[in-house]
Amino acid sequence: MRTRSVSPVFVGRTSQLQALREALGQAADGVPQAALVGGEAGIGKSRLVEEFLALAQAQGALTAVGGCVEVGADGLPFAPVVAVLRVLHRELGDELTEAAAGFQGELSRLLPDLGPPNAPDHVARDQEVRGRLFELTARLFERLAQSRTLVLVFEDLHWSDRSTRELLGYVFRVVRSCRLLVVTTYRSDDIHRRHPLRPFLAELDRLPTVRRIELPRLTRGEVGEQLAGIRGEVPAPELLDQIFRRSDGNAFFVEELASITGNGRAGTLSDSVRDLLLLRVEALPESVQRVVRVAAEGGSRVEFGLLRAVVGVTDDELIESLRAAVGAGVLRAGDDDTYRFRHALTREAVDDELLPGERSRLSRRYAEAVEADPELVPADERTPRLASYWYHAHVPAKALPVVIRAAAEARCRHAYAEQLQLLHRATELWDDVPAEVRRSLRIASDVESYPLCECPDEKLGFLDLLAEMTLAARFAGEQERGLSVAKRALRLLEEMGHPLRAAWFWTQRSRLVRQIGRGDGWQELARAQELLDGSAPSAVHALVLTEAASWGSVFDPGEGSLAIAERAVELARAMGEPEVLLNALLSRGQLLIDIGQGERGVAELRAVADRVVPEERVGVFTRSHVNLQSQLEGMGRSAAALEIADEALELAHRWGLADTRAWIVGNRTDALFSLGRWAESELGCAEALSWAQTPVSRALVALRRARLAIARGDLPEAERQLAIQCELQDYDGAAAQSAHPVAEYRIAVAVWRGRLLDAREQFVEVVRVNQAPGVGNYTWPMVYTMARAESEAVGVPVAEPGRCAAIERIRAYARSLPRHYPVWAGYALLVEAELRRAEGRAGAADWAGAAAAFDEATRPFERGRALARWAEALLAEGQREAAAEALTTAHRIARELGAAPLVEETQRLALRGRLTLGGSGTACSTPEGGAAVGLTPRERDVLGLVAAGRSNRQIAEELFISPKTASVHVSNILAKLEVANRGEAAALAHRLGLLNEERRPVG
Repeated sequence: MRTRSVSPVFVGRTSQLQALREALGQAADGVPQAALVGGEAGIGKSRLVEEFLALAQAQGALTAVGGCVEVGADGLPFAPVVAVLRVLHRELGDELTEAAAGFQGELSRLLPDLGPPNAPDHVARDQEVRGRLFELTARLFERLAQSRTLVLVFEDLHWSDRSTRELLGYVFRVVRSCRLLVVTTYRSDDIHRRHPLRPFLAELDRLPTVRRIELPRLTRGEVGEQLAGIRGEVPAPELLDQIFRRSDGNAFFVEELASITGNGRAGTLSDSVRDLLLLRVEALPESVQRVVRVAAEGGSRVEFGLLRAVVGVTDDELIESLRAAVGAGVLRAGDDDTYRFRHALTREAVDDELLPGERSRLSRRYAEAVEADPELVPADERTPRLASYWYHAHVPAKALPVVIRAAAEARCRHAYAEQLQLLHRATELWDDVPAEVRRSLRIASDVESYPLCECPDEKLGFLDLLAEMTLAARFAGEQERGLSVAKRALRLLEEMGHPLRAAWFWTQRSRLVRQIGRGDGWQELARAQELLDGSAPSAVHALVLTEAASWGSVFDPGEGSLAIAERAVELARAMGEPEVLLNALLSRGQLLIDIGQGERGVAELRAVADRVVPEERVGVFTRSHVNLQSQLEGMGRSAAALEIADEALELAHRWGLADTRAWIVGNRTDALFSLGRWAESELGCAEALSWAQTPVSRALVALRRARLAIARGDLPEAERQLAIQCELQDYDGAAAQSAHPVAEYRIAVAVWRGRLLDAREQFVEVVRVNQAPGVGNYTWPMVYTMARAESEAVGVPVAEPGRCAAIERIRAYARSLPRHYPVWAGYALLVEAELRRAEGRAGAADWAGAAAAFDEATRPFERGRALARWAEALLAEGQREAAAEALTTAHRIARELGAAPLVEETQRLALRGRLTLGGSGTACSTPEGGAAVGLTPRERDVLGLVAAGRSNRQIAEELFISPKTASVHVSNILAKLEVANRGEAAALAHRLGLLNEERRPVG
């Protein structure tokens, strides 16, 4: 039986209903939409949604409603999503099962009707696999919304658990090209400054397909219409005034006030809102009030059978009481034989009236009823609800075991935030539980490589609990909290003499320290290894060594790290730890490539990648294919990297790994950029951003876009993307593979702005922080960018002091870098040639070798830049024909790539040398550089004198103008070049070739 709101008429809300209609229309056209309906408690959000759903159903839409429940904070994650999936399964049956084909095992974590979940051994436990659950849920909604409009409603978002919010946010961001409309409601008056919903709403506001709909209070006229509908007659003016004043336009309060008025006059009304809400309840017979009170303590909704067991009456007696409560507008009946309060405000008022002892006794009776007959509640809600009932019943001995079971179920759903909250509750209960109960608990039975004690011990059991908490915090993205838990565990272990457990916690602490940017984590790993000295081999040894090998592959690639990886492989294999073994093999393969054993390293990575699919090693996949793809690109094998990317993308889609897909697509853009396919690389950046789920993956997109902008000559865009990257991720103290590309682009921008000294400082700092020689494919381009900057600054006054030291610093660092692969050796030749050019002693032979090191088919940009330099050197040596040929090729490459700075460089050189481009037989006639940036001929004359170090008075004397006119010209030049002072203007002028004077010959 279903009941409507008391008022038979829907009043006002014209603009809000129209906004929902518009969203429905756009969704029907294939553009997914989301509407966030907010308003204070009782304002009419649910009634608006009721009216809209009736309208949507009349237009043929399939609708499903799920509500957040207050017990969600106690460990019932995804409650509204599960409710919606149940409705869809009930309505669609086999159609939903077919839509979930291929990933039922994962979606069954939310909807058990789809079958058993995937085996734990095949599912990694981390944020990436949690993202997989999100992706598969979004994909299910997309499939269901292809042939029809699908309207999903999630009510009471202010009670939502974090996992639900994050899943909905994911759906809002990634669902595309389907007929889906998601509507949510929330109490705006409950969203205080620190409420977790507030940042969630702020994030959604930035999405173009999301609209906010706020419900204001009713006007006096609308209250009159509502009263007329309720009472069947137009209210008397004095009655309308009184109810409007008391209700203040709140629709629910209007209904409550209308229910206690006489014929034409309002009765005595309490000034207390709570008393007002209870008036309807207090008018019921005592037996019915008792049922209502029991229902209030049961939660947001209560099943009929559970309510009967707790109240302790017959079916007929309970039905009569429920009929009276429903008829009075206190309770509402659901289609699934559940009952809930017509409005949450009434339930809260009734619950507040319960005495503390009464509340705990009712919670106990609910717990006992569920334990006696578990079928009274849905299977997927049984454990978390039982945990909540026992906890609020204040029976720690009963609560602790079930709270720990509820945490395990939350972990199974990848609801790590809720798991963490439940485990925290378990720590609160621990000391109040008898020792024999604590000893009976085995908490960390599947924590990765964690050492369990054969003989149960209550103190060690608490450490097991902290181990689970540490991982839950890490996977929930609460690294600070995880670090705090790990520190607490290590303090407890100081006097307990359990080195294996301590080493495990130090390893976790290392990971957490790195994730929050508190250091590189090596001290923590070193401490873990010290603790294991002299101990028998164990799974913890394998984990620690594997983590150390992984650390070395990032921070210190070399023979020492390779030796650690070799030991990690042997130990993981001996200990029978397959997941740890595969990760150790990945690190070893990567390190082999870094030290020059490329073929062996690639074979190792390929072997691991080949095991991923048959063994369903989803967690390993997030490293295997990504690492193989990246290493092939770094070795200069970009075409092979693209092949791996295509294979990896298919697997990422199959397993629903959105953020891993962002990494794969991002790495794919690297290969496309190297191959000169810049338009495809740009499209890849947009695709990677659409899949990116973490700040790190979004920051990498910004970095790649900055690279494209610099290569194309779009300085403002490069600066904008670097600012985005800086906001998303701080690379201070990061590994070379992260810090060096950032430094490369910042150096390029600084030089472009004429700030060579800033570029030198940037280089010195990144080399100081990253003392290791770096990784060739990430480090060589940065060193080349700095060497080219020194070469371009020849003749710039501000660059002269410290030039020799700067050149020697670059050369010394370059000598420390590996040159194992042709592309790395090619960069070494480029760097040395640029440094010799900066010293005025580079010849054509230097540039011929550098140009020959790069093939146009695989590295066109590097070859084009080397050819332009070679042409310049040939021209200086009088070899005009050879110079014209090299310059023509460089110019063609630059135009095909869209590399505007390189195009300008080749054109300027052709003008200076009076060479022809493109075999036309005519000299290049492109405009002078000064005109390209808006300088007049007179301003170019002034700029030349500024670059020569002349003062305004000296400029005036030389050009026969007044000092004031000279000052005006200088000001205009600074503004047009967008520089801050004369020194920067001079540096930029030299770099861009804006001066009338010829560069002195080199060689």
